[in-house]
Amino acid sequence: MPNPRIAKYLLINPNTNGLTTQRLQEVLRPQLPAHASLHVRTASFGATYIACEASHAVAAHACLQAWAEHLEAHPEPLDGVLIGCFGDPGLFALREMSACPVTGLAEASFIQAAAQGPFSIVTGGERWKPMLHRLASNLGFDKALRHIETVVPSGAELQANPEMAIKCLKTACQKASLSGVKSIILGGAGLAGYAAQIQSLVDLPIIDSATAGLEVLLNQQAPQGPATMNGTHAAWTSMPSAIQSLPKR
Repeated sequence: MPNPRIAKYLLINPNTNGLTTQRLQEVLRPQLPAHASLHVRTASFGATYIACEASHAVAAHACLQAWAEHLEAHPEPLDGVLIGCFGDPGLFALREMSACPVTGLAEASFIQAAAQGPFSIVTGGERWKPMLHRLASNLGFDKALRHIETVVPSGAELQANPEMAIKCLKTACQKASLSGVKSIILGGAGLAGYAAQIQSLVDLPIIDSATAGLEVLLNQQAPQGPATMNGTHAAWTSMPSAIQSLPKR
């Protein structure tokens, strides 16, 4: 009997912080099935932590470039792409350009949480609140999203101080649980792995956004755009070669 084909997935960290990429890998690689591989890319420009509209916009470009550079180096087909940021920069553009399913940490978490009923989000950074409300609305989850509880430390700060993170996130999740929801999303690439550590301290199910992202891809729940081949509809001027050389559709 021939060996089963190895499914190939690409994880893109849209910020430039290599420690965030490392954390995502440490959490997600052990969850891969035997016949799946995870390629990883970190943004080559932009912010070390995506914390505002401007850094989110730049991260979308960096995400597209990381994807194009991967295709340039590894032209074999991908089975899925995961945007490793709870905010999904570049999601709609990458889905349009890619010939495989694409999701982000936020969208995947919304998919899992909404299946249980209304949900809350706990994440770092006050500026994320309106950005996540808009993303949930654009993805059709605005009615299911009941509450967003932000904590003062950023995701990067929480990632760097696990002891402080556990205390801070436990309190935030307990507050979020009072909003009449069925589950709580712990959102942020830097928070990957924390949900399991605080689950026993909170009554409601806590969804780890990184784990949700991988599971949604593996379970073939991630939406796929109209593309049947990788490429773009636009003609580019003065763009990096990896994007410039993409086929036009």
